Amino acid sequence: MGITQNYYGSLCTEMYEILHKEAPQDELEFYLSYAEKEMKILEPLCGSGRFLIPFLERGYDIKGIDLSTEMLAKLNEKAPNAKVFQKDILEYDSAEKYDYIFISSGSVSLFTDMDLCKRILHKMKELLKKDGKFVFAVDTIADKCLNDTDYKTSISVKTKEGYTLVLKIKNYYYEKTRTQYSPSIYELYDGTKLLQQERMDFQTHLYKLGEIEPYLKGIGFSKINVYSSYDKKIAENNLSEMFLYECSF
Repeated sequence: MGITQNYYGSLCTEMYEILHKEAPQDELEFYLSYAEKEMKILEPLCGSGRFLIPFLERGYDIKGIDLSTEMLAKLNEKAPNAKVFQKDILEYDSAEKYDYIFISSGSVSLFTDMDLCKRILHKMKELLKKDGKFVFAVDTIADKCLNDTDYKTSISVKTKEGYTLVLKIKNYYYEKTRTQYSPSIYELYDGTKLLQQERMDFQTHLYKLGEIEPYLKGIGFSKINVYSSYDKKIAENNLSEMFLYECSF
């Protein structure tokens, strides 16, 4: 497989399922706090469903979008009746508008091309009903990693088949664009025998407080709250490792 920016391939998906099968409870409760039973809800970048499935289990009307066929295959294994679409977000067309749209886990930071990010945010505004809520998280400059000179083994896990799945990462940060580069190599071993290797060009944009707000206002969001924690504490500085945005118009 070639190197693809921020695409969750088969080995990446397998490790993600082992490490992040269920959503953290505080994060899940945060996104659930905006939901009501009569709402039409959309989760772009829904991945393997660790947020979408708990919404479904609670009886919410939710749909999901993700580009990764591997991640959606995992979601469909767990929730065959889930309404999910394998699409680029910008290519998703919907006649209906949504009451609530959320993008969890800092995934908006994956759009390191800021022009593309603005187009994504504008798309969310187009899909939202008047007085609907768009809620999302971004990583911040507090997440900046030290630069590495070479790849280092970051994580090693056992698969259900008994194989060893290893993640090797090399981090470096480009200050001018505030891009965190983390090229990654996933390797699957049977003992010492390499069975499969997958490379991923993982990149994130690390935000400063006040950076994305002008974009949001420019596309028409008139009410914006920025939180530094899942208990909705107002963000005041760049010390938090995430910012949570609550947007409406």
